[in-house]
Amino acid sequence: MKEAIKQQNLSNEFYTHEKCYITELSNTPDDPDASIARARVKPWITTRWHRLTGSAERYYVVNGRGRVEIGKLPPQEVNAGDVVLIPPMCRQRITNIGSEDLVFLAICTPRFSNDVYEDIENDPT
Repeated sequence: MKEAIKQQNLSNEFYTHEKCYITELSNTPDDPDASIARARVKPWITTRWHRLTGSAERYYVVNGRGRVEIGKLPPQEVNAGDVVLIPPMCRQRITNIGSEDLVFLAICTPRFSNDVYEDIENDPT
């Protein structure tokens, strides 16, 4: 990794099959240990059941209210300032239960790549 300052550029936001919007804030091969993405979920939308193979994930909730489902834990409400810890291979999804966009940072270690994402919507066990 090299020293750098990366400016947030929301014009790079894209919509995913998972039913959320993503802006990659830091995800490059020269920093393989971690990635940071800004995720945005519209009101009353639930993302698809998925898991990451070989990568742990943390959600840091920036704005809004959500209901997160991870692993075998019961669904729990999350709000701005909350952190959700998601080990590799742990099933997960989140629902925006508020009237404004739910925004959170998704921090992955090692960094996220498309090949670690596994959609398990049809078999979330």
